[in-house]
Amino acid sequence: MTEKSNIEALLFDLGGVVISIDFNNAFQNWQSHSRLSIDEIRSRFKMDAAYEKHERGEIDATEYFKHLRNVMELEGSDEEIAKGWNSIYTGVFDENLKTILSLKNQLPCFAFTNTNFVHKVFWTAKYPQVVSAFERIFDSSEMGLRKPEKAAFEFISLETGYNLSSILFFDDTQENIVGGREAGLQVVHVQNPSDVRRALSRYELL
Repeated sequence: MTEKSNIEALLFDLGGVVISIDFNNAFQNWQSHSRLSIDEIRSRFKMDAAYEKHERGEIDATEYFKHLRNVMELEGSDEEIAKGWNSIYTGVFDENLKTILSLKNQLPCFAFTNTNFVHKVFWTAKYPQVVSAFERIFDSSEMGLRKPEKAAFEFISLETGYNLSSILFFDDTQENIVGGREAGLQVVHVQNPSDVRRALSRYELL
């Protein structure tokens, strides 16, 4: 069964949709700098107010890493904490990247990621093929806005010139999917990498 729509642009999350991530890598790395166990570190790590401020660019890495030291009793330097922080990136979902590349001449493809400066420097250098796949990558730390805030989606609509209702948005986080839908986007909740191609086929875009 197919769905007809007025889709004029595609908007993809990066982590969990195009780039694979695993926070357990960071927890394992940080454990060598803490008296806490990996399970204790995992339970203490939260996407809390400091995390969100870091992703909006409201605080820098030095301040955020200080917060992590306090929460998880870390004794490492900023460089050591950053090494663990960047270890969450584990590769690329090749099928989805190939799909995006195949669609570039058919529809404009954009990305929107909640990220921070340290992460952005890392994934930009590590995955140049992902960066070049998109017409533009919107990142929360530059925008000062993050998913699922309605203002973030409205900013992208204004910058790209596409109405929110004409954008098909792919994300692996339920909260962001809800926010995107409430903002007026058409949405696809990516729970498995193959969900991207299935959705595009359903919308007759492949």
